[in-house]
Amino acid sequence: MKKAIFFIFFFPFLAIAAEGGYPLDRSPHDPRDMVSVQAGARTFVNYCLGCHGAQYMRYSGLTAIGLTESQVRDNLMFSAEKIGEPMRSNMGVKESKQWFGVAPPDLSVIARSRGADWLYTYLRTFYRDPKTATGWNNAVFPNVGMPHALWMLQGDRALEKGRWKEISKGAQGPAEYDATVRDLVNFLVYVGEPHAASRTALGVLALFVLGVLFILAWLLKKEYWKDVK
Repeated sequence: MKKAIFFIFFFPFLAIAAEGGYPLDRSPHDPRDMVSVQAGARTFVNYCLGCHGAQYMRYSGLTAIGLTESQVRDNLMFSAEKIGEPMRSNMGVKESKQWFGVAPPDLSVIARSRGADWLYTYLRTFYRDPKTATGWNNAVFPNVGMPHALWMLQGDRALEKGRWKEISKGAQGPAEYDATVRDLVNFLVYVGEPHAASRTALGVLALFVLGVLFILAWLLKKEYWKDVK
C-alpha cells in the first residue's frame, strides 16, 4: 500500500526526469530588453510563422514592444491584412496534418508551458538523423516531428555518442546563432505574458503601500491602547 501511494505521488516527477535526459542550458533572456524582443519578433515571423501561429497576440500588440504600426505593417505582416488581426500561421490545418501528421502547435504560451530554458536548449540542439521522416532529430525532444527551421542559420550538425560534430557551417557563427535564439525565446516569453513587467511593478507598489499601512495601523493601535491596562 505504501509503495502504491509513493508511485501515485511521485510517478509524474519520475516521468519528467526521464524525459529530461539532456541537460538544459540556462536561457539568458530578458523580456525587458525590447531591442531583443523586436529582433525575436522578426525571427519568429520569418522562420516560424509559416507553420506555427501565435494567435493570442495581435499584430497591433507589437506596438507595445516599441514598434510603430507602420513598421509592423511593412516588416512583420505577411499573413494578415489588418493590424488588428491575430498572428495566425500561414499554413492551413488540413495541409499541416498531411505533411507532418499533426498540426504544428500554436506558440502563444509555449514559453509558459515548456519554460524558457527548455526552449533555448531545444532550438540549439537539432541534428541530422536519416532515420526520421524529416531528416532531423533533437537532443531535448527525441523523435520530434518538427524539422530544424533555423538550420540555414546554425548549419548542419550531427550528434555522435553524446558529442556534437559540425557537418556544414550556417550563415551565423555559434555565438551569433545563440544570440538569435535568445532573441526568439525573449519574444516567445513576452508573447506568453505581455503584461508581466507591469504586473510585477504593480505588485511591488502594492506591497510597499501595504507595508506603509501596516506601520500606520501599528502606530494607531499603540496610541489607542496606551492608556488601557
